[in-house]
Amino acid sequence: MSKKIAKAVKLELPGGDAKPGPKLAAAGLPNMAKFTMDFNAKTADRRGEIVPVLIITYEDKTFEFFIKTTPVAPLLLKAAGIEKGGAQGRKQVVGHVSRAKIREIAEYKMPDLNCNDIEAAMKIVEGSALNMGIVVDD
Repeated sequence: MSKKIAKAVKLELPGGDAKPGPKLAAAGLPNMAKFTMDFNAKTADRRGEIVPVLIITYEDKTFEFFIKTTPVAPLLLKAAGIEKGGAQGRKQVVGHVSRAKIREIAEYKMPDLNCNDIEAAMKIVEGSALNMGIVVDD
């Protein structure tokens, strides 16, 4: 018999540095301290990054969580060496990134993207870059 889901919440938490608080309380976690210890242990190598997580709480007061890959935007900002994207998107060039770096980001994001091959994943990442004002160089 499968457990009945009480709540499923997607959050973005700091890697290796999550703390109990209102975000986690909204997720309906019965034991925030246990979650933060487990989450921080699993994401210690991603300290300083934003880490998306899917938290599922069950009616029997248990929970499980699934860690996702870092969003594309922060990866592109880091690769281009800039702090934020252009306010006018494609009209305002704020940085450059190589096609090799686009491939590296696409390979990292592949498990969370809705595509079947690396070329499609690269097009998704490249589209995000262009919308942020980051030019892709060959």
